[in-house]
Amino acid sequence: MYGVLMIDIDSTALTAEDVSLIRQAQVGGVILFARNVTDAAQVRALCDDIRCHNADILIGVDQEGGRVARLRNGFTPLPAMGRLGELFNQDPNRALECAYDCGYLMAAEVLAVGIDLSFAPVLDRDGISQVIGDRSFHHETQAIIALAAQFMRGMKAAGMATTGKHFPGHGAIAPDSHVAEAIDDRSLDEIMNSDMQPFAQTLPWLDALMPAHVIFSQVDNKPAGFSKIWLKDIIREQLNFDGVLFSDDLSMAGAKAAGDVSARVKAAINAGCDIALVCNDRVAAHEAAKAAQELPYPNQKRIKTMCGQIPAWQGDLEATCQQFDYWQQAKENISQTFFPTALDSQAPANLELKDPTSYSQ
Repeated sequence: MYGVLMIDIDSTALTAEDVSLIRQAQVGGVILFARNVTDAAQVRALCDDIRCHNADILIGVDQEGGRVARLRNGFTPLPAMGRLGELFNQDPNRALECAYDCGYLMAAEVLAVGIDLSFAPVLDRDGISQVIGDRSFHHETQAIIALAAQFMRGMKAAGMATTGKHFPGHGAIAPDSHVAEAIDDRSLDEIMNSDMQPFAQTLPWLDALMPAHVIFSQVDNKPAGFSKIWLKDIIREQLNFDGVLFSDDLSMAGAKAAGDVSARVKAAINAGCDIALVCNDRVAAHEAAKAAQELPYPNQKRIKTMCGQIPAWQGDLEATCQQFDYWQQAKENISQTFFPTALDSQAPANLELKDPTSYSQ
């Protein structure tokens, strides 16, 4: 049975404490961070070990491209999605081809090391947000929709489910919800007619959504991830979306309005989330696991749609990725388009910029 919690682990191999948490009944997922990654072979061994201790578990990662990339050493660099938007302004057809290639390439390499899903794509508009920026495809809605649809087509072709974030849009407010409370005071109509459109118009390609830790004050006094109005009334009923709803990390500052971590987990699940993420706080993870015992299990059929098509390991990343028919072509296309002078290096300089999703508790 898949549980309602997704937690993280300490390092590059499981500790006894990690195993104890993973085995708990309501832990249904593990998310990996950069601290859990040495190279591809190590990540695959780690994922295989996780599944030895809990077969019914989703393993996720944030492998968006650009600054947000947990898998780096030996993996093909991916551009920030904003670079696809820049290319779209100059050559829309080429940008759409590259969006597909990015989605396929990312998914193939993530699946190859035993990870089910990357929480992607970002469907937020590029506005004034301190944390979104070039993680967004574009500032114009129709460009985001076109590029994101192609990116998701690529992901699905490789065998990975898609997750749109951060519903209904984080780009129009400056505060970073990782470290501060974020409030958007626009009307529901304004939000629905602008920021929400990339989500609404790509629903056929979306398997999951992740709501923002943003309070849309004219709609509800709770962050979207704790709001029955957003999750049940709008996502489930108005949009008729039956995919998975992941909470964003409940350790983020934007989630603290709901109380301690036990209260946050219960609030997220009761509002309509299927799986609650608790990351970068081991004490909180234990508290969350205890609190989750009181909650019902999520819809199992729904959760299973997020399981990736993970290939047999062939000894190294390249040999494993060769099992994906289009991997080599996608890799060459992206490397030549975005990193022509760094084809043989580990990662181009622009990937060394500060990761906007890194934050301390």
